[in-house]
Amino acid sequence: MTTLLITHPASLQHEMPPGHPERIERIRAVEQALEDERFAGLIRATAPLGLLEQVTLCHPPAFAQAVIAASPETGLVQIDADTLMSPGTVEAALRGVGAATYAVDEVMRGAVANAFCATRPPGHHAESEKAMGFCFFNSAAIAARHAQKAHGVERVAIVDWDVHHGNGTQEIFWDDPSVLYASSHEMPLYPGTGAPSERGQHGTIVNAPLRAGDASEEFREAFEAALLPRVEAFAPDLIIISAGFDAHWRDPLANINLKEADFAWATQKLMEIADRRAKGRVVSVLEGGYDLEALSRSAAAHVMALMRG
Repeated sequence: MTTLLITHPASLQHEMPPGHPERIERIRAVEQALEDERFAGLIRATAPLGLLEQVTLCHPPAFAQAVIAASPETGLVQIDADTLMSPGTVEAALRGVGAATYAVDEVMRGAVANAFCATRPPGHHAESEKAMGFCFFNSAAIAARHAQKAHGVERVAIVDWDVHHGNGTQEIFWDDPSVLYASSHEMPLYPGTGAPSERGQHGTIVNAPLRAGDASEEFREAFEAALLPRVEAFAPDLIIISAGFDAHWRDPLANINLKEADFAWATQKLMEIADRRAKGRVVSVLEGGYDLEALSRSAAAHVMALMRG
């Protein structure tokens, strides 16, 4: 399998105060892990700057412009209790959008089989008109809309295994029958959404919450019983993964006990569906993951699964 890795140095310029979990070292840990000789076969690219017209595929222009206008010249600006901006935040967020849309372009034109976007800040908590939960622009959602607009894709499945529910992605696609959003996450936990009863206007929202203390068995059962059959039946033309690695047992922000092998397994299962339904097309976007060792090992397992097919 030909796998594209997309990064950008701007991810290192989104600065947070000391002790904040969404820190620069996250990207350094992922990039260092993917420098191992096992990943010599990766095609590597630098993320382009996302365009305002791409951002506004999912976010109203007034909101996008307000986020950009809030950028400080020095210091930090607080958006909410968890979400802050530094002078480098806007470019980092736009490079995340650019990475996700470029990944879609390369996968859709057949230049690569799949792609992994290793950028920060994450995006899946960003609602259409609200930045929150460390997130500003919802790159995974924008990637789905870009696939539809730029490549004529009819159906996109977004699968989210971040331990925190992707409330933003769910809100953006709540009444859209052309995008399936399927999530496994811990509940109750921030942001408080993600109950199985939340199904969207067209039944295209699928939530399979886990309980604190759940581990590999429960995670895999949730995928096999609730998520994978729905993705398969939806027959997407493209699968996008919101790849958060904070359901790992080492992560400090949650209470699920996954191991690296679980992320590799989920990756493989989705790739099998993509092979049957979507011509193998998979785009993965980094979301959470706040223990550096767990993040680096889990991301490596995920990318290795993408490469092996």
